[in-house]
Amino acid sequence: MSENVVPNHRPPVMEDVAARAGVSHQTVSRVINNHPNVSAKTRTVVEAAIAELGYRRNTAARQLVTRSSETFGVVAHNMEHYGPSRILLGIQEAARSSGYAVNTVGLPDMSLEAITDTVEYHLSHQVDALVVIAPQEEIVRAIEKLQPGVPLVVIGDIGAAGVQSVGVDQQRGGWLATQHLLDLGHAKIAHIMGPADWLDAQARRRGWEGALAAAGLQPGPLLVGDWSAESGYRAGQELIDAGECTAVFAGNDQMSLGVMLAAHERNLNLPRDLSVVGFDDSPESGFYFPPLTTIRQDFLELGRRCVAMILDGISGNDPLFSVRIQPHLTQRASTGPKPTALTRS
Repeated sequence: MSENVVPNHRPPVMEDVAARAGVSHQTVSRVINNHPNVSAKTRTVVEAAIAELGYRRNTAARQLVTRSSETFGVVAHNMEHYGPSRILLGIQEAARSSGYAVNTVGLPDMSLEAITDTVEYHLSHQVDALVVIAPQEEIVRAIEKLQPGVPLVVIGDIGAAGVQSVGVDQQRGGWLATQHLLDLGHAKIAHIMGPADWLDAQARRRGWEGALAAAGLQPGPLLVGDWSAESGYRAGQELIDAGECTAVFAGNDQMSLGVMLAAHERNLNLPRDLSVVGFDDSPESGFYFPPLTTIRQDFLELGRRCVAMILDGISGNDPLFSVRIQPHLTQRASTGPKPTALTRS
């Protein structure tokens, strides 16, 4: 047996990688930890030895030495919804590219006890930082009381004093959606907002109200949904039957889909008879019929900003307490000029 062959009764260790690559144990450690003072040639040789031997770092042993788990703990609620689930994906991708893993625990409810228990679970596993995806008022009130002892970043447009947060400017998004419809000549613009206790829903509504007020117009009809296509469908039926609006700004793409079905069933042509704007720019929104005009949120950028803020905290740098990412209008075929009269096909 060659001295460079690892016996098959045990997994390879760092010394085996060093022997296979013909370098020191310290050089292998530098490569694994992305140390800058390693030549490209040496890094290539070591990485090839790692791949050939199937070496995996002993994270438990490393944790004992460095007191770092190289893991972020994420506290989340309502992950079945598109926005929170995409935010989590953005965090995971950004964390992985920075050499960190993500451990996510869903909240059974939004009570202070549930949030505290979930945070304690993460801390007991020695996470290096905490991320809380906080779309609802109750969660924000709870996290303001937390003192976890590790960097804590909240995802959401929360505006809580003393709490680091990163989020998309939801109010700006609501303004963009409404202003787009105003620019097309619409004056009666209805809004279907998400659940009233969701911070994003509140901010998008404020953007809708603000754009109308700046145009000297009163808010059009306001209905409340639950983010589902079914709730958008019911609200769309009510709005169309009332005949009080020529355009609808729905709080997310799924509710927009429901509005579009309600319009189709009542023989309305989009956008000739009714214009619809959504929010999120979900992957399916470009394949609705007609393709949906919507507000795009860059969830991957949100994840990158969140992880950058965490790494600053871990490094002891002065933190930014609030980062806001700007949304953008994605214009498609579901919006058009104000109709001269509400017609039927």
